[in-house]
Amino acid sequence: MCVDEAQSANPTAQPPGSHQPALLPDSDHSDADSAFGGSADGSWTASLASSVLNYKYENGRRYHAYREGQYILPNDEDEQDRLDMLHHIYKMILGGALYRAPLKEPQRVLDMGCGTGLYCIEFGDEHPASIVVGVDLSPIQPEFVPPNVKFYVDDIESEWTYPPSEHFDFIHGRALCGSVADWPKLFKQSLQNLKTGGWMEMQEYQCHVWSDDGTVDEAIYLKDWVEQMNEASKKFGKQLKTAVALKAHMQDAGFVDVHEEIYKVPIGPWAKGKKYKELGTFYRAQFLDAVEPFTLALFTRVLGYSADEAKIVIARVKRDLVNPKLHMYVHFHFVWGRKAAEPRASEG
Repeated sequence: MCVDEAQSANPTAQPPGSHQPALLPDSDHSDADSAFGGSADGSWTASLASSVLNYKYENGRRYHAYREGQYILPNDEDEQDRLDMLHHIYKMILGGALYRAPLKEPQRVLDMGCGTGLYCIEFGDEHPASIVVGVDLSPIQPEFVPPNVKFYVDDIESEWTYPPSEHFDFIHGRALCGSVADWPKLFKQSLQNLKTGGWMEMQEYQCHVWSDDGTVDEAIYLKDWVEQMNEASKKFGKQLKTAVALKAHMQDAGFVDVHEEIYKVPIGPWAKGKKYKELGTFYRAQFLDAVEPFTLALFTRVLGYSADEAKIVIARVKRDLVNPKLHMYVHFHFVWGRKAAEPRASEG
């Protein structure tokens, strides 16, 4: 949800790895809106210390207590609903699949920043022989889950202390933009904690708004908001504009067989085709729900806005998002790579 500086110079340029044609606006607007709307040393119980559950409240939203202030978004019920909708959007993009990596029968799986735990639960259901570990700063996951799914309160940016016997066959991360300060370290630790031949996959939306017909230039409040969000996230130390760099980070860390796929996701039901209408409707609803939590934290904590000033910004951005004349979309990046076999020490 952030505009890349390079885009302003060439608003129709496509990023490397994107091979999809331009999205075409539907000339028939009759159905545009009617049919489509650290480590795992302890147990889960031990993780739920009183300090972890002593949530913080700010501007009417609830935030995590563990490592307070390290994550900009709230963890209240409204945010949980948004995260579940985003999970649904990722699956819609992939035709119902949870991942693109060529997994066989993973024994141990790690989901970094697992949120509400929906990904872990569905993965555990699909792979009953796997042990699925979800890690997050907030203990907002359900209590009753498949027996092969475990949740822990931890910070993925801390040093990982998994022993070799607990290394993973698959490490997954999704929508982590704005929550990671040191991406090279995260990829390095992931590689170190993978078994030989294991896979890592990152799923991320590019913090950038596009249009193929130039109508994004008419979204003046959205574009201004995006620029300020970019600036604020840089000052915060955890940039939002990260998706385009994930492939390079993965390769630099030492992963092999690295692949990237980029998908266009319309904002709203303006594009031709039932699939795009449904996908765009869900994504716009999610985007509208995301504007407030992203704005409240970064604008008030980092940019010095008052809560009332931030609410004015929110209202204006939402007005641009629902404008049916604007044919905007975002890119979703799926990047996956494998840990190669360790080289044998030379004999003699």
